[in-house]
Amino acid sequence: MPSTIPGDKEFENIPSIEAKALRINLNQNIYGSFAEIGAGQETVRHFFRAGGASGTIAKAMSAYDKDFSDAIYGIEDDRRYVTEARLKKMLTHETNLLQNRISRDKNPNKLYFTYANTVATIDFAKKFKGHGWVGIRYQVEPDSDFNEIILHVRFHENDARLQQLTLGVMGVNLVYGAYYKHDSPKKLLRYLYDHIDKDKIEIDTINFSGPQFDRVDNRLMSLQLLKNGFTEAVMFGPDGNNILAGKILYKKNILALRGSFRPVTKVNMDMYEKSLELFLNESRVNKDKTEVIFEITLSNLRAEGEIDEKDFMDRAQLLCNLGQTVMISNFQEYYKLVEFFSRYTKERLALAMGVNNLVDIFDESYYRHLSGGILEAFGKLFFKDLRVYLYPMQDPETGELTTSENLKVHPRMKELYKFFKYNGRVVDIENYNPDILTIFSREVLKMISQGQSGWEKLLPEGIASIIKEQKLFGYKEEKLEKA
Repeated sequence: MPSTIPGDKEFENIPSIEAKALRINLNQNIYGSFAEIGAGQETVRHFFRAGGASGTIAKAMSAYDKDFSDAIYGIEDDRRYVTEARLKKMLTHETNLLQNRISRDKNPNKLYFTYANTVATIDFAKKFKGHGWVGIRYQVEPDSDFNEIILHVRFHENDARLQQLTLGVMGVNLVYGAYYKHDSPKKLLRYLYDHIDKDKIEIDTINFSGPQFDRVDNRLMSLQLLKNGFTEAVMFGPDGNNILAGKILYKKNILALRGSFRPVTKVNMDMYEKSLELFLNESRVNKDKTEVIFEITLSNLRAEGEIDEKDFMDRAQLLCNLGQTVMISNFQEYYKLVEFFSRYTKERLALAMGVNNLVDIFDESYYRHLSGGILEAFGKLFFKDLRVYLYPMQDPETGELTTSENLKVHPRMKELYKFFKYNGRVVDIENYNPDILTIFSREVLKMISQGQSGWEKLLPEGIASIIKEQKLFGYKEEKLEKA
């Protein structure tokens, strides 16, 4: 019987969830524990039902009661249970038990693993959709150090039972991928959504660690989440590592600056410093509970339709070196950015931007996909008493300064702009540095790539040396001037 017939097209044959679980079970060396809290025991259920689980599953448990969970895994300082710290304690505890109770002498070829999740599904009022931490700690060779894959998920389904089922499928995909796709983390990430619609569940943070992943850059893996449409935004702390948005934005006052930052210039940092001063002087803004976010949209990372990963890395790295928190998003429109922040906080929000960006906001063409058009977008953008801090623009030829007072929007938008301007929603940054207004990132980038001199003084302190050392943005040695 032929395996193919005329007219067939190549396609990737994805194993069923049952087939994945069975393959794991039939491997005589793979052996481990499952610890699931908050969404049933949906992952391990697949392995039990597939058959042959007795040689694979050491233990399956679910410490649902908080007191019982505390007795096993300890008490968290913040008294929260759905956290990364809790997940790691679960993984550590169950892995240690596995190693202590199963003799390595009698089982020299065993590949130990621990799968764990701690989850909160949708509440009865259906206001909080739910989220959770999922992870696996495992070996690919006997007696080797353990590898670890940890991810954070957000549920989008409106039924707790459906959320449990979806998590169970993703759990099987994770265990299977950890063993059979670990040599290609990018593919492993994609396979986590096998038999799952992307609209059902969102992975917004993932981290790989261990000897198998020692060359994996977790920031690039976060970029893959965005490329594949698995999440809308990812964040990096000043140390350059992945950080969960909810952890840093929860109940915070937020000031956001959007730009290409290619590279970050003195203008960008002056805008940041001066807008932060204005923001901290606002009522209901607590300095100790204020977070500044430098945001880059994914559309700014594309080159000929594809994301230039090195370019992304360069920009993010420089901002992190300046001690800033960086966010990469899929949001083309500003109102979507504000909606995202509003998930985590009800405190005051503000945006800092240049004149061109504000003019773009008042461009109707951006909002044709909305039934309410620009009015719907502005309702979402300004509904939380949001402020826009406007950095002036100077014409390099005429020297003319453009501020909120004389910027030009489309004639049909003029009255709408006046409404927001006179109601204090658009505020000029007045104490700017006039000596740097003619610095433009695109000109700096051109100077760097063409080997011209003098660009160093246009950038914040320390940035030029990093660009030179690492040859970022096409840097080449400055051409020697002819005598």
